[in-house]
Amino acid sequence: MIKINFEENKSVAYDGHKKIGECDFIEKGDTWNIVHTEVDGTYQGQGIARKLVECVIENAKKSNKKLIADCSYARIVLERQNRK
Repeated sequence: MIKINFEENKSVAYDGHKKIGECDFIEKGDTWNIVHTEVDGTYQGQGIARKLVECVIENAKKSNKKLIADCSYARIVLERQNRK
């Protein structure tokens, strides 16, 4: 089973004890900038990258942080979230 954890400046996906993906951000003041999202090739197509970005979004809200994304994939997810 895939588990998503929020760790310092990133969310990380694990399959058991194996790290299979992560979404990294840089904190500057009251803003988090998502700079990189990556998932192991054998796990792609399962929505893991989206879950990683959503984990960062959820924790940014809890921490009252603004979000931006230099990562092109994360930017798409943020834009879709903002349309809802």
